[in-house]
Amino acid sequence: MHHSKSETLLVIDDEPINRAILCNIFESQYNITEAEDGLAGLAAIETYGEKLSAVLLDVVMPRMSGIELLRRLHQDGLMEKIPVFLITADVDSTTMREAYELGVIDVIFKPVIPYVVLRRVNSVVELFQARRRLGAEVERQRDKLLLQAQQLAEMGMGMVEALAAAIEYRSDESGEHVRRIHDITCHLLRRTSLGKGFSENQIRLIGMGAITHDVGKISIPDAILNKQGPLSPEEYELMKSHTVKGAELLARIPQMRELSAYRYAYDIALHHHERWDGGGYPDGLVGNQIPIWTQIVSLADVYDALVSKRCYKEAFSTQVAMEMILGGQCGAFNPLLLNAFRQEEPSLRKFYSPAKGGTSNG
Repeated sequence: MHHSKSETLLVIDDEPINRAILCNIFESQYNITEAEDGLAGLAAIETYGEKLSAVLLDVVMPRMSGIELLRRLHQDGLMEKIPVFLITADVDSTTMREAYELGVIDVIFKPVIPYVVLRRVNSVVELFQARRRLGAEVERQRDKLLLQAQQLAEMGMGMVEALAAAIEYRSDESGEHVRRIHDITCHLLRRTSLGKGFSENQIRLIGMGAITHDVGKISIPDAILNKQGPLSPEEYELMKSHTVKGAELLARIPQMRELSAYRYAYDIALHHHERWDGGGYPDGLVGNQIPIWTQIVSLADVYDALVSKRCYKEAFSTQVAMEMILGGQCGAFNPLLLNAFRQEEPSLRKFYSPAKGGTSNG
């Protein structure tokens, strides 16, 4: 089999003439990297890692011998990943035994016979490549199983989404509100420093959690939910209870508790009306006692409410909405969050295209 020149072979030998002989045998098929002793060889292996197709290693060298290098590679678990060939003039059986015990693939004696060494190295390289391909296939199969588990979880989430949408229809909203809260939350986590330290998977789970933020409104009477004028103090207290009711409801759905998104969803439902200065409800949390994902959902919720038409108000322009939020008219928010919001607000407007009134971006 002819190997592509993209593959790299490392030759470690302190004698330039020996390196030249080996380079001459392999240079038509591999990119060759050379090292003049064990220490330089170790540095090269650390640099290239599993990109190396094979290593040809001399035994007797200054600074670090071939056997010492093998011990290091064995200790670091690299011998299973990269095929190492020992090339030696020394037929000492204790050296050979230790080399094989440390995981050497083959021992080739000097003076080397070109076609023999070429054939033996190529066969092993092909074997390792096949093994890597098989490993990749196993990974793919594992990903497929994970995907199936994910789909089941999403089915559970789909039920919750339907519930969230049903609540919106009750409160005379378009059903797009939750979708936009999801999109704005994910956008701010992906595009600003607020998402630092979150994996893409965690951001997706937080987005799923954001969808159920108002699920507790199912317990609020229509007359309060759709009241056109201001709420009386008693009505406002009842309206505020949707946070606690929402968290209780999520906790009571067994399938929901199985979802990875549950911890985010629970916290968001309970605390999305908390405020940075402690002026929110239900628990009066202050500052970073409110997890950053819940802070983001709170801001997204306020922004969306301002720029949308509701039974009790007309829609504000995005400019006015931004000025109200930054000016503190909607309660106190984390200054870092406000900065990120100010920076990204122009690109949040894309979630309000006239055709859809909101888009999903995963």
